[in-house]
Amino acid sequence: MHQLKNDIQFLKGVGPKRAELLNQELSIFKFEDLLQHFPFRYIDRTKFYKVREIKESLPNIQSKGIISNFKEKGDGRKKYLTAEFSDETGSIELIWFKGAKWIKQNLISGNEYIIFGKPARYGRKINIAHPDIDDPKEDNKKISSSLQAVYPSTEKLAKKNVTSKVFRKIISNLFEQTGGIIPETLALYLTEKLKLLSYNEALVNIHFPHNAEKLNRAIFRLKFEELFYIQLNILKLKFKRKAVFKGFLFDTVGDNFNKFYKEKLPFELTGAQKRVIKEIRRDFASGKQSNRLLQGDVGSGKTLVALMLILIALDNGYQACFMAPTEILAHQHFQTISKMLDGLNLNISLLTGSTKQSERKELHNNLQNGNLNILIGTHALFEDTVKFKNLGFVVIDEQHKFGVAQRAKMWKKNTQPPHMLVMTATPIPRTLAMTVYGDLDVSVIDELPPGRKPVKTIHSYDSKRIRVFKFIRDQIKAGRQIYIVYPLIYESENFEYKDLEDGLESISREFPAPEYALSVVHGKMKPSEKEASMKLFVKGITNIMIATTVIEVGVDVPNASVMIIESAERFGLSQLHQLRGRVGRGADQSYCILMTSYKLSAEAKTRIKTMVETNDGFKIAVVDMKLRGPGDAEGTRQSGIPFELKLANLSEDYKILELARRTAEQILDDDPDLSELKNQVFIKQLKDKTKAKLNWGIIS
Repeated sequence: MHQLKNDIQFLKGVGPKRAELLNQELSIFKFEDLLQHFPFRYIDRTKFYKVREIKESLPNIQSKGIISNFKEKGDGRKKYLTAEFSDETGSIELIWFKGAKWIKQNLISGNEYIIFGKPARYGRKINIAHPDIDDPKEDNKKISSSLQAVYPSTEKLAKKNVTSKVFRKIISNLFEQTGGIIPETLALYLTEKLKLLSYNEALVNIHFPHNAEKLNRAIFRLKFEELFYIQLNILKLKFKRKAVFKGFLFDTVGDNFNKFYKEKLPFELTGAQKRVIKEIRRDFASGKQSNRLLQGDVGSGKTLVALMLILIALDNGYQACFMAPTEILAHQHFQTISKMLDGLNLNISLLTGSTKQSERKELHNNLQNGNLNILIGTHALFEDTVKFKNLGFVVIDEQHKFGVAQRAKMWKKNTQPPHMLVMTATPIPRTLAMTVYGDLDVSVIDELPPGRKPVKTIHSYDSKRIRVFKFIRDQIKAGRQIYIVYPLIYESENFEYKDLEDGLESISREFPAPEYALSVVHGKMKPSEKEASMKLFVKGITNIMIATTVIEVGVDVPNASVMIIESAERFGLSQLHQLRGRVGRGADQSYCILMTSYKLSAEAKTRIKTMVETNDGFKIAVVDMKLRGPGDAEGTRQSGIPFELKLANLSEDYKILELARRTAEQILDDDPDLSELKNQVFIKQLKDKTKAKLNWGIIS
């Protein structure tokens, strides 16, 4: 076993107590964990300031001079230590509020030292509190470096004096203790081909950069390695799935598809829709199982694409199912699809938690004898009692609302897995799609149907509410309908946000019956009550829909042209974008008004500004990922990036990620099992890096 696996307490300068701190605070248990504790910035230690050049406006500075004249000041518990620091141009004061005993024992008055710290002014004097101090005669940097690393730390470590200086010292000890030979983690042919630094050289130069150029090459090598192993892991599973799972052959485009295309198509398909249908038809004809993610902004026509692909499955003698995350959305898809397929002599049914037992019996019989062609439903479709005669194609809408293990159940609804299409209206940045959904083939609809006007987004403060009410009245007078969305149902002691209950009261006063009619929908209502209230709004009987985010997904009311989001600062970017997507579905100009208080955090300001400036879901997704980090982006936690990213950043390192993916694909094309001798290092690293858990990545 290489020394990198050694317990961190056995490293010179660590010991049991410090090891326990590093374990608890930074999850550093072994030598290799310490090597992976990367600096977050660097300080240029080549420049030395003369004392007369030191001003309080400067950041951290470095200076060489004599320390003398130590004095203890203050009284009782508020004692502190001062000293004079001087060179030929003048003097400043150094101050220590703690650690005075160590300073007096280790520093010799009248000797020359190098100090490093942030200048400040107290009265007429410049001082530096708790400077880093080095003895220029001591070569205590075993590995010399002009760019000095600064390490992430915690309050507890700082209190125990585990500073960046300590990290530099113990990492330097580590290189000395291991003889400076860290085993290579990539195949030699790959490092030569891509002109990468060796693993050892990259680690030395990220902790103790020889110069800026070497530092950049070290960062590139280590970022590439992180992203390469993620891609290799995902793509290996994808290659395996394609080799193992045969797919049903859909090689006929028959009457159902052709009749729909010629007689029923509501509008001309966009170029993007045609491209996606072609991509998936190629999958269907390949004899391999199709496992695809379809991304498209709200209103881009994903449902129509899914429906046309369902018709191809039917033309080839198979059944299809369409899953939605909520009853409201399942009902809506059922109504939309039934209407669009009217006259095609197809049997379509709906199955949700509310479906009566008597209806279920007939539905199950029709499903098993093949009389039922398309089943639309919610989580109820996962139930073991739901058995198909010949399920060939599964569509899952808003896939992030379903657990991975649940989706896996659909694979077992036939003797071999049906083709899968998972759809999302929450655009995912390409870097994230390539990583989290890297085992899926990704299709994108990046055009809106012609004639759609972009929604105008306006930011308004609470104090301008009277003006907003007038705008609502004008829109209703013009025959339009309005959504008003609240983050909370009831008032909360913990949040100063608007709540639906209070909002309903004030809206009822401003828009009284019988002149105006209101609908209310929130998560605490019974499904039947929600459904009834929604229906009144969909039919145009009510003018205003007061709701929480239950209306975020899928509700389609073309006549609704205004979306007002109360306490908009409370919502994440992807949620705001989804809510805005509820309007702008008809031919009229639509509006989204983001209501906020004046008190906004910097992040909330960025979210609101982004919403006002763009309607492009992919641009919004990139900003969202930068704000929240890749692990929090919607729907990604459940799939999980196989191993932690310590250095690479999915929102910035797109080019490195593309290179990593391309490289992994080329290696697997030549050696799908990584069985060749030259690729054994990859197998070893994957075993070390992947956690011992069932990987649902092959499922979707």
